[in-house]
Amino acid sequence: MIVDHIGITCADLDAAKRFYDAVLGTLGHRRVMDFDVAVGYGTEQPDFWLSRPEVDGPNRESHLAFTAADVDAVHAFHAAATELGAETLHEPRHWPEYHPGYYAVFVRDPDGNNVEAVCHTAAPAGE
Repeated sequence: MIVDHIGITCADLDAAKRFYDAVLGTLGHRRVMDFDVAVGYGTEQPDFWLSRPEVDGPNRESHLAFTAADVDAVHAFHAAATELGAETLHEPRHWPEYHPGYYAVFVRDPDGNNVEAVCHTAAPAGE
């Protein structure tokens, strides 16, 4: 894995926790550490962190891509996100411009970040 961990700040940490508990749960991840002001998600160790901002001001959009085991997990992630009111940026589909097995969905989390669930091993469209 190239990225050891990722951390983003969230204006409403409680809303972000509800969102990520639900959508990451569909991909087999869970909250593994919670310090009230910061929370870490992963399978065994925290690879993805949410925290309250340390300074006031606008939050800048981040793009985060989470690994999905298969196409069904991509759809489960999308369903969980939209149930919580997330805006769909790009519906689940193949993205052959990235590579033939790339299947992903992109949504906006409660803080406006562009969040993706991606499966790299999906059968190419038409097969």
